Amino acid sequence: MRILFVCLGNICRSPTVEGVFRAHAEKAGWDAMFEVDSAGTSDAHSGKSPDHRSQEHAKERGYDISSLRARQVNTDDFERFDYIFAMDSKVLTDLQQLQTLSSQPKAELALFLDYVDGRAGQDVPDPYYSGAAAFDHVLDLVDEGSVALLRFLLKKQGVFGCSC
Repeated sequence: MRILFVCLGNICRSPTVEGVFRAHAEKAGWDAMFEVDSAGTSDAHSGKSPDHRSQEHAKERGYDISSLRARQVNTDDFERFDYIFAMDSKVLTDLQQLQTLSSQPKAELALFLDYVDGRAGQDVPDPYYSGAAAFDHVLDLVDEGSVALLRFLLKKQGVFGCSC
């Protein structure tokens, strides 16, 4: 199953989700089932590492995202990935518009937090212009969202009782 996480610049939220989701899938023993990537709707940071604050806060919780590099989402992604999860409603709208340019889109689009009880329709806020507390809050949401999404995707594949 191919999954793409998307935010604006691909240096804070989406690479954090990529790393955290991978770690949860690996811990649960289902990492081989998933191909995971992240991208941004903007190309402003293409080729760059995740923001140092995202890396530091992720590392404090045991997640290493230092090897990831930013890239911009493209029309091929809608054909390559099964699911594309947006970090906020603006990104989701941008993805929906871009998807219309894809020749054979197959990806299902949704907000990342739609699979967390009580959080459907909510955004993962962009911490870029904020302080440490915002990065911690994002990691809380990402941890919660990754576990909920992993359970949802496994259940959709007929796997129940995930210890994730």
